[in-house]
Amino acid sequence: MVAAMLLSFREGLEAALILGIVLGVVKRSGRSDQTQTVWLGAGLAALVSMAAGIGLHRLGIAFEGTTEEIFEGIAMLLAAAVLTWMIFWMGRQGQALGAELERNVRRATTGSGGSRALFSLAFIAVLREGIELALFLTAAAFSATPTATLLGGLLGLSAAAATGWLLYATTTRLNLRVFFQVTSFLLIIFAAGLVAHGVHELNEVGWIPSVIEHVWDTTPLLDENSGGGVLLKTLLGYNANPSLTEVIAYLGYWIVVLTALWRGQERPERVPARQKP
Repeated sequence: MVAAMLLSFREGLEAALILGIVLGVVKRSGRSDQTQTVWLGAGLAALVSMAAGIGLHRLGIAFEGTTEEIFEGIAMLLAAAVLTWMIFWMGRQGQALGAELERNVRRATTGSGGSRALFSLAFIAVLREGIELALFLTAAAFSATPTATLLGGLLGLSAAAATGWLLYATTTRLNLRVFFQVTSFLLIIFAAGLVAHGVHELNEVGWIPSVIEHVWDTTPLLDENSGGGVLLKTLLGYNANPSLTEVIAYLGYWIVVLTALWRGQERPERVPARQKP
């Protein structure tokens, strides 16, 4: 439930911030009559996202046996890939996202076909977050109960909506850099677990060889089906008896991601100071 809540809060708050920027620009531009258009676009995108989430869930439960394991494995690896891409993209573009969005909104409100442009802008912005969340929650549901995933998703979205409204109503500015840094690190932990679980499922069907079936077995210390084991399994990708390729995938993901983050944060080389004549 915690992972679903974190995912929903992150994606929901991003959507709320985008809507807040759009509505704020519309209001400052003296086009408050277009507010309803923005909400219609966002509402339709939310409905489409919900339909996508329900469709993915029904597709997953329709499979049985080997097909189910293949679907779960591919879904987990795909969700981890999208989640990782989203984290790095937001890290690069997050600071300039607000300014670019404001330019697009002003262009839409001043040009011809303003209503259609604003509707499309709100629809696409919310739909992107919603489809991503549907995929993430589908993958999260494989390592938790559907009820816990649904409850966590609803709590996360509710918290995101409340936070977004508070920021918009009080004109308080959220430190996006700190927010994205903290949540990105937590989501990277979750994505590493998805990679390990995805490899585990594909081990089961023989698509990825185990090499060594069980590198260790900590079941006597902490059973992955116990309360604490389920929590660690959902958040950290805990497996009491992982295969060698599962361990390699988990550690390899961390090495690749941390290396990419470190290289991305490297400071540019200083320009040598001009020598005095």
